[in-house]
Amino acid sequence: MINLEWFRTFKVIYEAGTLSAAAQALFISQPGVSLHLSSLESYAGHRLFDRDTRKMIATERGTMLYNFIIDHMNKLEEAEHNLHRKSKMEKPTISVGMSTGIFQYMLESHISELPFNLVTRFGDYPQMLQELNSGTLDLILTPQKSTQHNLEYKAFTKERIVLICGNQTDTTELDEFLLRDDRPALKEWLSVQNFYTTASDMEHLNRFWSASFDTLPSFRPKYVLPSLGSILRCLSNSKGFAVVPDFLCCNEIAGNAVKLAWEGSPPVENTLYFGKRKNTAYPQEIKYLEEILTRNWPQCHEGLTPVN
Repeated sequence: MINLEWFRTFKVIYEAGTLSAAAQALFISQPGVSLHLSSLESYAGHRLFDRDTRKMIATERGTMLYNFIIDHMNKLEEAEHNLHRKSKMEKPTISVGMSTGIFQYMLESHISELPFNLVTRFGDYPQMLQELNSGTLDLILTPQKSTQHNLEYKAFTKERIVLICGNQTDTTELDEFLLRDDRPALKEWLSVQNFYTTASDMEHLNRFWSASFDTLPSFRPKYVLPSLGSILRCLSNSKGFAVVPDFLCCNEIAGNAVKLAWEGSPPVENTLYFGKRKNTAYPQEIKYLEEILTRNWPQCHEGLTPVN
C-alpha cells in the first residue's frame, strides 16, 4: 500500500529543489528523503525527477503528479494546521536513548518534573545512532559517534571503567600485587575470583582486562545479572568483583557499601556525547534534558570532570 508521506516528501522536493533542502524542511535525514522518493518512483513505475548536480528537475510525469496532488496536499496540510492549533496545549513527546544505568541514576527521579512526554529506549550504541539518524530518537547519550552529516555531537563528560568489590571482600593479596606491580600474579589471582557482569554484554570487563593485561579474560563471570544496578545491589555489603563505570558506584563507595579495588593501568575512559540531529523540532526540550543530566552527573574524581 502506498504511503501518504511519500507524497508529502515528493511535494517538498519539487518545491525545494534539492534533497538536502527537503530534508531540512521535513526534519528528517537526507537518506530518509531519498528512500521516500525511490519508494514512490518504484510504486509509480517511472522516474519523477532527473538528478542534476545541483538540483532535482521534475520529469514530465513528475510535473503531472505534482499538479494533480497539490490541491489535495494543501487541503491536508490546512487540516493538519487546524488540528495542531486545537491541540497546541498538548505536551510534545521526546524520545531519548541512553544506557539503563544512566537513566536509573541520573534521570529517573526527575521524570515527574518534565514539562513534556518522554519515551526512553535502551539498546546498543550502533542501534541508537541509527535510530537518531532516522528520526526515531531525538537525543542520545553515547560514547560512540557516527559520520552522518545531519547529526551533531557535544562532549558532555568522561566516564572511567574501574574494578570494584563488595566491602566484605578480602583484598590483601590484591593490594600486595598492585604495590609490586606484579601483573602476572594479579591476573592469575583475579581470574579465580567471583565476578559479576550484565546479561547484555561483557564490554566493560573485556576492555578493562585488555588494557591491564593485554589479553581478554580467560574466565566466565560467575554471576550474570540484568543490569549494572543489580550488580551494585548484590555487591553492597557483600563479596565479589565487577567492572563498572565509576559514576554508577560513587554513592556506594562513599557509603562504604563497595570498595574501589583498582582504577586500572592504563585507565580505561570514555568521552560521553550528547547526540542529536542538527535540525530538530524540539530544541528547547532537548536542552532541558541536557541541563538535567549535566546538573545531576556525579563527579567522583578527575575522571568525571564535565567537558566544556
